[in-house]
Parts: sequence; C-alpha cells; structure tokens
Amino acid sequence: MKPILYFVRKEFLQFRRDPKMLAMILVAPIVQLILLGYAANFDVEIVHAAVFDQDKSETSRLFIEKFRSSGYFAVDNYVENYNQLQKLVDGADVILGIVIPDNFQNKINRNEQATVQAIFDASDGNNASISAGYVQAVISDYSQKILIERMTLSGKGVKSYLPIQAEIRVWYNPELKTRNFMVPGIVGLLLMLITLILTSLAVVKEKEIGTLEQLIVTPIKPYQLILGKLIPFAILGFIAVILVLTAMSVVFGNILFLFFTTFIYILSTLGLGLFVSTISKTQQQAMMLAIFTIMLPMVFLSGFTFPIENMPEAIQYVTYLIPLRYFMTIIRGIILKGTGPADLWIESLMMLIIGFTILVLSAYRLRKTLG
Repeated sequence: MKPILYFVRKEFLQFRRDPKMLAMILVAPIVQLILLGYAANFDVEIVHAAVFDQDKSETSRLFIEKFRSSGYFAVDNYVENYNQLQKLVDGADVILGIVIPDNFQNKINRNEQATVQAIFDASDGNNASISAGYVQAVISDYSQKILIERMTLSGKGVKSYLPIQAEIRVWYNPELKTRNFMVPGIVGLLLMLITLILTSLAVVKEKEIGTLEQLIVTPIKPYQLILGKLIPFAILGFIAVILVLTAMSVVFGNILFLFFTTFIYILSTLGLGLFVSTISKTQQQAMMLAIFTIMLPMVFLSGFTFPIENMPEAIQYVTYLIPLRYFMTIIRGIILKGTGPADLWIESLMMLIIGFTILVLSAYRLRKTLG
C-alpha cells in the first residue's frame, strides 16, 4: 500500500509544479460550462421577416399586426415585389418572407379561404422548422378569432363549432429552453475531456521523458504503477465533478445518486484514457487518438448532438456500447425530471459493466506493456 501512496504523492507533486495544468483541470471546465451553456442554444426567439403585401387593405394590416404582437416576429422590411423579397432571403437578412395576395380581404369578407404564402430560409433546417411552427400558431389563432367573430354575429353557439380544446401542459422544461437540455449533456462532455485526455497523456509522458524505464526496474509492481496513475486522476476528476455540478445554475433531484453515477462514468473514461496511453508512443499521438477515435464518436453516438432514434438501426445498436449514452440519460433524468435510482438503475448498471470492463482490459494491457 505504501508504494501506491508514494506514487500518488509523486503525481500530485508533478501537478503542483505545473499550475497551468491544474488550472486547466479545475478552472477551465467551469469556464467552458458557462460559455457552452449560453452558446448551445437552438431556440429561435425572434424571427426576422419581410412582407410583400399586395392587398394593402385593413385586413392585411391587422393580419401582419398579429405577427408583430405575438412576440416571436420582427417585421423588418416591406417590399414591393418578389425580387426584393428574394434578395432579402438570399442575403440572410430575414428568415421569413410573407406574401399576401391582392384579394386577401375580399376572400375573407366572402367567407372564402384566403391563401398566404410563407417563404423560409431553410439553410438552417432547425430555425426554419421552429419558425414554421410559429407561423402556423399565429395563423391558426387569427383564423379562430375570425371564426368566433362570425359565429357571434350570426348568433350561433361557439361551443358547437369547437367540440375539442387542447389544454397543453409542458413538463420538466416548461420554458422549452434548449439550454436546459444541453447543459447537463455538456457536463458529460467536459468530464470525458478532462479524464480521457489527461489519463491518455499520463503514461505517454513517462515514456517520452524516459522515466517509465526507470519505474519498470524499480521494485514497484505493475498493478501498483497502474493504481498510482489512476488514483490521482480519479481524485482530480471527482473534484472537477463537484465544481462543474455546482456551477450549473439549476441543480435539483437526487444529487447523491448523481455523484455516484458520475463516479461510475469516470471509471470508463479513465479506462479509455489508460488504453490510449498504452498504444501511443508520443503525447501528440495520444491526443489525436483520444479525440478522433474515442471522443468524437462518443459525442456523435451518445445522443448529445443527434437523437439516437433518428439514426439507422445498425448504428443504434452500436450506441449501446457508448458509456456517454447512458450518462446522458442519467444526468438529464436527474437534473430535468428529478428521477432517481428506481428509474435509472438499468442505465447505471450498463454503465458500470462497460466502465469496469474497459478499466480492467486497459489495466491488463498496461500491465502487459510494463511486463
């Protein structure tokens, strides 16, 4: 036990001699969480629009005012022809172009269906889809208002025409902010970045400076060297966990369970970093392998960027081998829904099995390398 403690002490002394590295471990994750938390936002708060009003009637003006008063649209331009409208859309000056035909008011007064054209800049499909939903909501509300006014004037009962009315309740994220969904996932990415990269560089650094050969000829046994390398990074990783979770503006739910599952998650990232260090000869090679062969696939296949349900079936099966997939489900469930072990025990068990397997295989390969 003493050789392991001495080795751990040596690792911490090296960290103390490199304050920049210590700052990167403890300070950088908090800064990145804050920056990414505000940057990772897919919400469309204001839709900039241009209007080509061919009717120029009181009804068309009230219709456009409905868009303004909704709070989601900013009508920045009124154009006189399609060419001007196309120029604004092509130049990305507006997301939406609204075209009102010249018989808009007459058709509504005759109780006929009036058609309005909505042109979207769909180069960003997410923005266009959300904007289209806003447009549909405004038009539906405007149409319903006209229908109710007509029924009131005709003396007919409104309820007979509206037999079903939806009462929408939004759970877990009532403001529909993507930031609330993304920030817990960013925590998983930052923890993977810290533990995976630093651990992958640990053994390689010893190789480059020539101290690994000196350690091999000492009485230190391979398992003691492995534990001596892993324990300091596990401790620093868990300190980073505490700091990052505390830095989140909204933390609720079963926090003890969150810390427990985070520790399980760190086992897998530490094991992956250890594995990378055994197959790399230089720190640059370790960095490239960690980023391009482990980090990026885990980000793409974990559900952080793309929904797993939208992936091809064969790729969905591959995601079951990604520990970050389970951690995303766990941390989002705890932070957003307040769920606990009873609902997330399967994900926790799978992550524990994967993490333990990766850690054992990586330690065995390092032991074989040292032998």
